[in-house]
Amino acid sequence: MHELSWNIRRHRGRTAILWSLALTCAHASAAEISLAPTNMPRIGSVDERFQSYNVEMVEVTGGPFWKPYGMPASDSHRELFSQRKPKDLGNVRLRSLAAALSPAFMRVSGTWANATYFTESDDAPTTPPAGFKTVLTKHEWQGVIDFSRAVDAPIVTSFAVSAGTRDAAGVWMPEQARELLAATRSMGGRIAAVEFMNEPDSVAIAGAPERYDAAAYARDFAVFSRFMKQEAPEVMILGPGTSGGSSDAAPFVAAASGVDAVSYHYYGAVSARCGRQETPEAALSEAWLSRTDERLASYRTLRDRFAPGKPIWLTETAETACGGNPWSATFLDTFRYLDQLGRLAKAGVQVVMHNTLAASDYGLLDEQSFLPRPNYWAALLWRRLMGTTVLDSGVPIEIGLHVYAHCQRGSAGGVTLLAINNDRNHARTLTLPDASDRYTLDAVALQDEAVRMNGRTLSLENGNRLPRLTGVKMAAGPMTLAPATITFLTIPEAGNRACR
Repeated sequence: MHELSWNIRRHRGRTAILWSLALTCAHASAAEISLAPTNMPRIGSVDERFQSYNVEMVEVTGGPFWKPYGMPASDSHRELFSQRKPKDLGNVRLRSLAAALSPAFMRVSGTWANATYFTESDDAPTTPPAGFKTVLTKHEWQGVIDFSRAVDAPIVTSFAVSAGTRDAAGVWMPEQARELLAATRSMGGRIAAVEFMNEPDSVAIAGAPERYDAAAYARDFAVFSRFMKQEAPEVMILGPGTSGGSSDAAPFVAAASGVDAVSYHYYGAVSARCGRQETPEAALSEAWLSRTDERLASYRTLRDRFAPGKPIWLTETAETACGGNPWSATFLDTFRYLDQLGRLAKAGVQVVMHNTLAASDYGLLDEQSFLPRPNYWAALLWRRLMGTTVLDSGVPIEIGLHVYAHCQRGSAGGVTLLAINNDRNHARTLTLPDASDRYTLDAVALQDEAVRMNGRTLSLENGNRLPRLTGVKMAAGPMTLAPATITFLTIPEAGNRACR
């Protein structure tokens, strides 16, 4: 194994046959794999804002959102929600940590947005107008714009579609959308993209009129599309933003004609909060991690049929719907978080928006303290190390080991590998022909809310300052990946031509 790897290093210009042989030999033993970063071919690229996040509209306006499990009666199906005050988007720590993930997109939408009334007044009326459930004030929207500009995260949003936006025949009218767009311009904000509404295939909770169906959506989307092309032609149109599988989503994808990108939502399951719970034991399984591929495949088929050639955006995703399971705030979910980014980048998805930045159990940050959770540290490493050019690592997904490759961010010719050992019991070995810098994430226990990098617990310094994230220097040759660990490896001297 080692001799063959060194042969690859010495004869990089003419080793296609040897590299193929190396892979064949390596996969004969799943515990040991040799890689040649210099020769990894480019297979695609992702948007510079590939890794993005959601701030739910209800966080901006205040209102009920998924109750964290630590609160009284949080496991009761009768009490799914807890009341939130409008989030302080001016908080120094929140802005600092969000800015460290930029450039990104900030999606302000969600189910509650479908019935939110925008008022150009700074004061919310005591009762929302007829046909709406919530009020968004000018002051609150200014807070969104200020946050967006401060952290370099242009806004992605959707519009109200509830009864208050409709004429006597039930057809959607764009007046509310027009007012929000005009106010955004006057406040100095930028809306980069819009979905017409949030999850049109979930009518029961979507805030749309009763018996709203794909035919009604097609009628309204045509009005919306014409309006956007006249009122804000610079804004991307996304759609349909559905959450279901192919059979449920198909008529809505067909109806969202003329989109600039096909958007969808994906959760592998609903959380214990909503009555069904994946077990922690399943969280590292191949069956659980591969579900993201299955959902993407169904939407890619729909895209190819109804919007050929259009990019795909995943505009809402997390561990599970309904706020996440109790362990979504722990290191256990970091495997799903990074594996999903790796899979989707390799498959050509352009943008992935995590739900949420800082609300409920699946937030990257704790919603009270804004302190980082394990997935935040993972997101920060991805942002700093993984560039936008996607490479083929040459390693098919093995049971217990997934290896993804990108050009290294900020290093001409450099390569970054993401090696996920999701096997709880067995170590793996990677052999590299070049020196690398290693960043390994692990935890004392998988369901810990603290995560270590190279053995040191990650935490903020002096209140709000991020620590230095410095890799451990590794010599060329074999290295061990311990069970249930995640490792980034940067190889600045790889000399990969696709990365220059």
